[in-house]
Amino acid sequence: MVQDQIAARGVRDQRLLTVMQEIPRHLFMEQALWRRAYEDHPLPIGGGQTISQPFIVALMTDALGLTGREKVLEIGTGSGYQTAILAKLADWVFSVERLPELSRKAQTVLEELKIFNVNLLVGDGTKGWPEEAPYDAIIVTAGAPVTPRPLVEQLTEGGRLVVPVGQRGEQSLLRLTRRGDKVLQEDLGGCRFVDLVGEYGW
Repeated sequence: MVQDQIAARGVRDQRLLTVMQEIPRHLFMEQALWRRAYEDHPLPIGGGQTISQPFIVALMTDALGLTGREKVLEIGTGSGYQTAILAKLADWVFSVERLPELSRKAQTVLEELKIFNVNLLVGDGTKGWPEEAPYDAIIVTAGAPVTPRPLVEQLTEGGRLVVPVGQRGEQSLLRLTRRGDKVLQEDLGGCRFVDLVGEYGW
């Protein structure tokens, strides 16, 4: 998976590649799907949600530019797979999930893997997690109609926000970097995510 789907498509961060080799992706989905866990496409995890394809997980994580010292906010815990990868690459991860059952399942798997530098919250992720702000990096794992304003406001100076923005079923993956009163925006290419639901989403 890592060599053929990720490294071969241009992801060069060796820390990231190593972590994706080490994290058992199949544990974050139902056993009936284990044989398909390392294929290059998203898979269902319940509640109308999906676990993103491995390349997209790598691309979004790579875009955050993590060094190991960051405080990261994840919007959309989902299965917890992306959460686990972030936790191995950053100092602390705060992750918000709308669906309580998914959050509970993710917590169980993270504890089984002895990943403890993660705090989970059930709530409206489009509002971020203001009580723990600011964050050095924020990642949104669902598609938004526009970039949620509270997330930009919760970035540190120089902080990066990676978010899919666009129409339902088709978005552009954006990286926003906060520079003083300005926000620099880069388009990293097209993508497709489930809807980001909440006050500042769909």
